[in-house]
Amino acid sequence: MSESLEQCVPRILHEKARAPLSTYRLQMHAQFSFADAERILPYLRELGIGDIYTSPVFEARPGSTHGYDVARHDRFNLELGGDEGFHRFCERQREAGMGYLLDIVPNHMGVGNDSVWWQDVLENGRASEYSEYFDIDWTPLKPDMQGKLLLPILGQQYGDELEAKHLQIAIQDGRAVVCYYDHIMPLAPRSLPLLFPEVQWEALGMPEGFRRLLRELVHIAPHYTADAELAAQRREQLRELKPRLQAFLADPALRPVFDAVLAEVNGREDDPRSFDQLHEILEAQPYRLALWKVSSEEINYRRFFDVNDLVGLKMENPAVFAATHSLIRKILATKEVTGLRIDHCDGMFNPRQYLIRLQLLYAASQCAGPEAHGLVAPNGIEADIREEVRGFEWSSITGPLYVVVEKILEPREALPKEWPVSGTSGYDFVHFANQVFIQQKNQKKFDQLYTVLLGRVPDPDEIIYRAKLQVMQNALASETYVLTNLLSQLAAANRRVRDFTDNTLETAIRETIACFPVYRTYIDDRGQYTGHDRAVIHHAIVRAKYRSPDIDGSAFDFLEQTLLVHGREGEAIDEKELYFALKFQQLTGPVMAKGVEDTAFYVYTRFLSSNEVGSSMKSFGISIETFHASNEERLANSPDAMLSTSTHDTKRSEDVRNRLNVISELESLWPRMVRRWYRMNAKLRRKIDDGRLAPDANEEYLIYQTVLGAWPWKMDSLEDRKAFVERLKEYLHKALSEAKINLSWVSPNPEYMAAVHGFVEDLLLPRPGRRETQFVESLNGLIPVLRLFGAVNSLAQVALKSASPGVPDFYQGTEMWDLSLVDPDNRRPVDYERRIAALHAMKQLEDKVALCRELVAEVSDGRIKLWTVHRALETRRQLAEVFARGEYIALQASGDASQQVIAFLRRLEGKAVLVAVPRFACTRMRGEAKMPLGEAWGGDTLSLAGYDGRRFLDIFTGLERAVADDGALRLADLFNTFPVAMLTLAE
Repeated sequence: MSESLEQCVPRILHEKARAPLSTYRLQMHAQFSFADAERILPYLRELGIGDIYTSPVFEARPGSTHGYDVARHDRFNLELGGDEGFHRFCERQREAGMGYLLDIVPNHMGVGNDSVWWQDVLENGRASEYSEYFDIDWTPLKPDMQGKLLLPILGQQYGDELEAKHLQIAIQDGRAVVCYYDHIMPLAPRSLPLLFPEVQWEALGMPEGFRRLLRELVHIAPHYTADAELAAQRREQLRELKPRLQAFLADPALRPVFDAVLAEVNGREDDPRSFDQLHEILEAQPYRLALWKVSSEEINYRRFFDVNDLVGLKMENPAVFAATHSLIRKILATKEVTGLRIDHCDGMFNPRQYLIRLQLLYAASQCAGPEAHGLVAPNGIEADIREEVRGFEWSSITGPLYVVVEKILEPREALPKEWPVSGTSGYDFVHFANQVFIQQKNQKKFDQLYTVLLGRVPDPDEIIYRAKLQVMQNALASETYVLTNLLSQLAAANRRVRDFTDNTLETAIRETIACFPVYRTYIDDRGQYTGHDRAVIHHAIVRAKYRSPDIDGSAFDFLEQTLLVHGREGEAIDEKELYFALKFQQLTGPVMAKGVEDTAFYVYTRFLSSNEVGSSMKSFGISIETFHASNEERLANSPDAMLSTSTHDTKRSEDVRNRLNVISELESLWPRMVRRWYRMNAKLRRKIDDGRLAPDANEEYLIYQTVLGAWPWKMDSLEDRKAFVERLKEYLHKALSEAKINLSWVSPNPEYMAAVHGFVEDLLLPRPGRRETQFVESLNGLIPVLRLFGAVNSLAQVALKSASPGVPDFYQGTEMWDLSLVDPDNRRPVDYERRIAALHAMKQLEDKVALCRELVAEVSDGRIKLWTVHRALETRRQLAEVFARGEYIALQASGDASQQVIAFLRRLEGKAVLVAVPRFACTRMRGEAKMPLGEAWGGDTLSLAGYDGRRFLDIFTGLERAVADDGALRLADLFNTFPVAMLTLAE
């Protein structure tokens, strides 16, 4: 007897997810398609990669370079190769024995001319069958916006664009539309009689059938109706009327009539009154066209951060989940995709609910029977088996599908226990793996230098606080107003707090969010929250009160009580309070991201390596013990979480960061060099018309660090130098616009930006007749040191990532040196032919010792990193269980090396892998840029108790290393041939 869905799903839910051995991230776009990815599969398999991990591949807006602007969730992007390309790619992948981790975007979608759902909403407003798919506020505060959607797409004021004839009605392919440059918006059916007034029918010779149709359109339900029955009736009427309308509008015989009407309606530039009819028609639409700048204050739909054309989806709506996951279900059922990475889970109304639904969806896809392999039921798959899974302890399972979430965890913050996921996509590992190479003891020197450069004592906490307030006052002001309106309604219904003004409540909300120590809390649809959630909210409230002495403290108390909806003994949960709490959580994350990652990171430039996604700009190094503790915690709680060091979102690549980390060791040299540069380059700063100097002192420090971190390994010609300068100029335009100090995206300052660009050109490009600039000449003694020891740091990080508990992830191209800055710089094409040839050639050499000596002698060509990645991943593949489940044993070196070597052992059932890497190699080598490193370690050893007299094999060199009878392993031997060590226990 076959197993029913109700029996099968609970059984599948208890299965263990298949975790990847390792992942390799590919950025998919028109210039790198499924076919391109297919061609490099043999290379990635040979490199040692376990699973391919791609950016989103569903249909995005035309020309998308990243895929996060998904326009349709039900088909693959034709620019990537469509269905055929996807299935062929998956088939080749399976043949190679690899899995597929797919990045998906449930929080939002890209909207535009090709978005079926969005175009329907524009045409039918609140009456559209998709009006509840998008997170739209149909009842905003402004009376004239009730039942309307704000479209902030205009470059100038509405009236100016109208009378400049930039807004025009056209008839295209049987549709009446409004055209504004590349934007096309449909005309609402009920507004067509305004385009063809009845008084003109006779004169125009309108056919009787078209006249009858226009009369019928007048009587359909309005687009702003909130009555579900009326909206359904309207949709039924339009199913019959629209084909007739399309036939008339596409009739060539009527084209002269329509052209005459449009010529009159679209107005004449010399007569402002001639646009009155056009204005009346536009005002009758379900949308209001507006200047792009008003979006920050008046937009009435949730966006991805502040991007107007990435509109939030109501994923809590089961119908939306069903419609956006039908294709995902199919490719999970066929096992073409073996895991999912969930983008921006913090943006969703209820992440826990979504993640549980996702696991249920997967479980159903693996069950037999037609009902399991069909589309997701409109009421959500979990509704079919609610009784069977009601008693599930979701905190005790990760689910049968490998799922990781894009989630930034603050220090001492953990993922909610009831999320059935394997962990995060790895940003937390970025923090630990990078900070451990920053010299903590030198923080004071760098703080002092930064204070001298700025002429004041900068406070990073204050910068973050101010940046978050700025975001809520500008880019996300409308979202803040929505919360204020909700809280005001709650207050008005409570006689104890009804006298709080909207201004007071808005201030309480802004100040509390500005003081939030994490991205968000996770109160769910049941009104349940954790002790951590309660502590976070209370902390923010206390800090907000302290910062706002002029605001009645009881307003903050009211806000706290409202957020903790389940905190009142014996009282039922107020659904309106719960809704407010859930909406509040949706805003704290974007404010943190925009305020910290996209503002403060570019304002507080004390040490750029710390200004990284998943890390903290306030950090200046961690101890080895902290690094080990993080690994031990991950092994215990999320052993299959991803481990990232470079991603498509990081502000700079791992190699740039690791080079900058060397600077943290130069506590005397660095301040001297920087002070010298400020004096030497003072003449290069430009004075602009308002009297300011560009760049300012903070920006200049940003420039120096960026130049050194990203300085290419090879700069053979003036053309190479110019290409580097152009990359820097593009980066600085983004960095200064994000900082919002001297210019911003909303208020650009071309004169200021040109002055900064001129400064960079003078800094790096020699004048005619000169061989080199004074600044570049001053780098001659510093660049070699940063290059070499930054490379050692990178190799050490590869070894740590490959052996630490978790799934190591490699961003495209970073298996060789990659000195990229923030996107789009990190999306440059990868030279795979070079990588394929280099790996193949190295593998052919039998003498691994000779190879390693050659690689050490030629660090600049990047093969040394490629070899490190390849051998580490091959070892991981051969000893998969040791890395997945093996013990993690922290080791300590003797003497001075105790803080200059990071070492640990992974072991399981008689098998063991030893990892040892240098830390602060520049200090150990006394700043002398040479290799090998072995001679610097003297008699220091690594203690391997219990392995006395045992032999280990070095995976990079093939050399055998014997443990002395006292359990000591000499560090000089470990690092003498290759700069990092990974060894397997010999049989």
